[in-house]
Amino acid sequence: MITIETADNALKSFYLDAVTESLNLKVNPLLAKIGHSTADVVGKDVRKLVKVGVSGGIGAGTETGDLPSASAAQRVQFVSTLKNLYGTIEISDKALRASATNEGAFVNLLNDEMQSLVRSASFQFGRMLFGDGSGYLAEALDGTTHVIYTPNVQNITEGMIVDFYRDGEPVPSLQKRKVVGVDRANNLFVIGGERTDSDTVMGTQVYLHDAKDYELTGLKAIFQNEELYGLKKEENLFMTPYIEEHVGDISENVIQCAMDHIEEASGSKVNFIVCSWGVKRALVEYYRNLSTVLPTVEFENGLKAMSFNGVPIVTDRFCPEGTMYLLNTDDFKLHQLCDWKWLEGEDGKILKQIPGKPVYTATLVKYAELMCERPGGQGMLTGITEK
Repeated sequence: MITIETADNALKSFYLDAVTESLNLKVNPLLAKIGHSTADVVGKDVRKLVKVGVSGGIGAGTETGDLPSASAAQRVQFVSTLKNLYGTIEISDKALRASATNEGAFVNLLNDEMQSLVRSASFQFGRMLFGDGSGYLAEALDGTTHVIYTPNVQNITEGMIVDFYRDGEPVPSLQKRKVVGVDRANNLFVIGGERTDSDTVMGTQVYLHDAKDYELTGLKAIFQNEELYGLKKEENLFMTPYIEEHVGDISENVIQCAMDHIEEASGSKVNFIVCSWGVKRALVEYYRNLSTVLPTVEFENGLKAMSFNGVPIVTDRFCPEGTMYLLNTDDFKLHQLCDWKWLEGEDGKILKQIPGKPVYTATLVKYAELMCERPGGQGMLTGITEK
């Protein structure tokens, strides 16, 4: 007989390890390449000491002259708050009772919820990797009734719960709205709830519900923010990454020159390239015109990607248009208090009934922050002509 207790034990014993592996290694190729660490976690923060430049004491001189003066390398401290990451599943009492005498149906029920959780995580965590930690999704330029126009719906999908802000302040009538449809061809999305007029919507910013300024610090922060990990880039020039704008046509020389410059300036070696779909098509066409095909590499999880001089080139739906990132994933760490765990009540149960509803919910939680110890060792090419 399948009961709430049976479901609870199954989630703890059989599903946690499998879901953890999927969330860490399968939701995004870039995230899978980034190591996880519990080091440098102090209380609710990540505090990482980073060495800048080289140590003194190495030099040359005369046979009887003074020895080189010893000098410790300069160090700075990166500080960022651990982010609270959640993944929630829901199981209705009706569905649970319907599978109470059928073990196969019960397994299918939990499998479906777990797969749905991983799919949602793939979208949200993939989006966070390319964000700046603010939870920003899009600019709402116009809207009539429930239909919102934005320059790009890349970060929006059906089922998301969103909040609208104007000049940093929440718009009271546009909070906790569910996205019920997305017209990607025309950059429109539809929200549920009370009707709105264009004056209310126009010029607002769309954020993930309750996530404003609480997401992982992604690539956008590294390349665009003036301040990173509590330090101002203008006062710490080693934190300034390589950026080339208005690239135009992509070519082998453009990529290689950027990689050479990154290594020469910072000592960092690019080991992972990620770009938009249009940039990938442009690169394929470039080599096709040369009657050449780029070789492929295979990742541990079986995924394959093009390779540029041994460096994998991966496309990502959240990579900005006309952009290619040149990264050294060894410089990144997902610092975490612990790996994914079920949020347990005082009674040790993870499945809890939603008050007033015939639905049970369980929540996975992870406290983590993404940090790059060598921002100056990363590169970005923008303004690439897409195909």
